[in-house]
Amino acid sequence: MTIERIEHRACFGGWQDVYRHRSTVLGCAMNFAVYLPPQAAEPGAKLPVLYWLSGLTCTEQNFITKAGAQRYAAEHGVVIVAPDTSPRGDDVADAEGYDLGKGAGFYVNATQEPWAAHYRMHDYVAEELPALVEANFPVTDARAISGHSMGGHGALTLALRNPGRYRSVSAFSPIVAPTQVPWGQKAFGAYLSEDREAWKQYDATELVKSAAERLPLLIDQGDDDEFLHAQLKPELFASAADAAGYPLTLRLQPGYDHSYYFIASFIGEHIAHHAAALKA
Repeated sequence: MTIERIEHRACFGGWQDVYRHRSTVLGCAMNFAVYLPPQAAEPGAKLPVLYWLSGLTCTEQNFITKAGAQRYAAEHGVVIVAPDTSPRGDDVADAEGYDLGKGAGFYVNATQEPWAAHYRMHDYVAEELPALVEANFPVTDARAISGHSMGGHGALTLALRNPGRYRSVSAFSPIVAPTQVPWGQKAFGAYLSEDREAWKQYDATELVKSAAERLPLLIDQGDDDEFLHAQLKPELFASAADAAGYPLTLRLQPGYDHSYYFIASFIGEHIAHHAAALKA
């Protein structure tokens, strides 16, 4: 599969690049960012990969320019891959508002028109993108996954739906129970139909109840997040994880909101969390 490098910048001894390719799964051109730490340049090097999923309205650019993750990835010798949040292109369906359509793929495989033709972000992140990365970069098949808000939802559900694929998972301000909050209900109703039973396959609070494996799981949530009580509801996931005996580190961080200032404050701890699992 052909990839084209469209950005190349030195960063903490390594390289922050952005690539474009034609996605078979999504039926459109997609961008994804790759940070290669300095260890990647060593002869014969193969490094583990952390996949980062961004939130509503974002592209691959938000994380690589605002989170400050490259410093910690260089310290731990971890590659970071950050895809876009949805399919893009003139023939890709879209909607009014920021919470449906382009920039709001919700990391599901859509079954309803006009979305089903392109909106298959679950399979893109779980299968096509790792295959592409592992074929073109000095990496191993040791993978971890993290994300923010809608991307935190994506990270949790991808990890819970695909046992054996990831070694660790973390999230910032994740939408943990999309079937119970307005953001998720709007997106799932459009992408997956009005069958609420079908929604549960992409709801982390539902999935954790029958999780087939136990991954190291870290969630950070700001207590001054404007979306905390209406859209995020971390207590629902915590309760379900506790009932299922799934070990969870949930940290409510005082004073922090939903922004990248929050992510930048704790991203180093999240990368250390993943590095420990990836190198175990």
